[in-house]
Amino acid sequence: MPFVELSALTNFTFLTGASHPEEYIVRATELDMPALAVADVNSVAGIVRAHTRARELGRDADNGGGPRIRLIPAARVVLADGFQLTCLPRDRAAWGRLCRMLSQGQLRAPKGECHLHLSDLLTWGEGMELLVLPRHQRLTLAEAGPAPMGDAARWRGHVRSLADRFPGQVSLCLAPCYDGQDHARFRRLATLAERIGIPTVASGLPFLHHGARRRLADTLTAIRLGVPVDRLGRRALPNNEGRLRSEAEMLRIFRGHEAAVHRAGEVATRAAFSLDELRYDYPSENAPGETASQRLARLAEAGLGWRYPEGAPEKARAQMAHELALIGKLRYEPYFLTVHDIVA
Repeated sequence: MPFVELSALTNFTFLTGASHPEEYIVRATELDMPALAVADVNSVAGIVRAHTRARELGRDADNGGGPRIRLIPAARVVLADGFQLTCLPRDRAAWGRLCRMLSQGQLRAPKGECHLHLSDLLTWGEGMELLVLPRHQRLTLAEAGPAPMGDAARWRGHVRSLADRFPGQVSLCLAPCYDGQDHARFRRLATLAERIGIPTVASGLPFLHHGARRRLADTLTAIRLGVPVDRLGRRALPNNEGRLRSEAEMLRIFRGHEAAVHRAGEVATRAAFSLDELRYDYPSENAPGETASQRLARLAEAGLGWRYPEGAPEKARAQMAHELALIGKLRYEPYFLTVHDIVA
C-alpha cells in the first residue's frame, strides 16, 4: 500500500506551521502521494483550502494535465493535559462528531483556545481513525511550547481507554525526532503498541511542505514567543527535517519498521470521508407518517384540482409530474413546503 502522510500541520496552526494547505497538496503530488491528511491543532480551518486545491488538480487531471490527489480531512487534537492524537473521520457521521467535539471544546475556552478532555474523545470518537502520538511529541522539532505530556502512566491510561472504547480504530504513531535516537525509540513504541494490542503507523508529522521553509518557521516561533530570532537558541529548529516526505524517504527512516509505513496507506483507505459529501440540508418539513415528497405531491394534486375543478388537462398534469420529478432529483421538496406553509 503506498505511503500517505496522515498528519500534516499547516499555517492554520497559528504561528507554528510554516506552509499553506495548498502548498502541501501540490508538494504531495510532486512526491507521487495518492492522498494527504491535513491536520491542524484542534481545528479544521485549513481543510477547505486544501480541498479546493485538490479539486483543481483533479479537474486538470480529467483534462489530461497532471496528477490527482485525495484530501483526507483530519484534526490534530491536543487535550488539556497534553495528550495528542490525530483524528481522521471514516465517514460523514464521524466528520460531524469531530466538528461537534471541536466546537464544544472551543465554546468552553477563551477565544483562540480549545479545552478538550479524554471524556470528549470517548464520547465523540466513534467512526474515526485515531492516530495516537507519542507522549514526548512536540508540534515541531524545536524545543518550544506547548510542552509535551510528561506523565507516562497517564498517557498509557489514555491509550488503553481509547483502545478499549474503540477497538480497531486506534493506532500508535511512530514519528522521527531526528536526534539519533529514533530507531531505539521506534522499538520501544512498537513493543508498547504490541503490549496494548494496537498497530503502529508511521508519520513524518510535517510542519513544512518543503525544507526551504525552515527560516520562516523560526521567524514564526520568534513572533509566538516574543523574542528576536537570534535569541531563540534551542527553541529554533535544529534542522529542516520536519518536511513532507516521500515513500522512499519514509522507508529509509523507518528501516526495520517498513510495515508501519505501509499501514499509513491502509489507514488512509479507511478514512474515506470527503468534503464532496457535504451539502446543505434544508430543515425537515415532513408531516407525521408522510415524507416530504409525498406531502408535496399531495398538495400539488390538491392545487391542480382547485385550478381545474372540471378535471386537469393532460398537458398540465404532465407538466406537474415533470416539475415534481425535477424537484425530487434536486431534493428541493422542503423549500417548496416551507413556502406553502408561509403563504397558505
